[in-house]
Amino acid sequence: MDQIRIDLNETVFTLCSKYPGLLEILSELGFTDITKPGMLQTAGRFMTPVKGAALKHIPLEQIVATLAAHGYTAEQ
Repeated sequence: MDQIRIDLNETVFTLCSKYPGLLEILSELGFTDITKPGMLQTAGRFMTPVKGAALKHIPLEQIVATLAAHGYTAEQ
């Protein structure tokens, strides 16, 4: 299976629109608010995984490793 390249500086909304499977992965990582009704369409339009990681105190390395385990290559 080929790795899917994603840019961690794109908004969560854009990434989840392109790759619907990311929503569950990001939620499991601690971005639980994006699963609340309306949050992906509002906050997700300006929040990036990098900004969210800083806000939620999630190490960026953990995000990159988890995405890699699910077949994604994270770029910054």
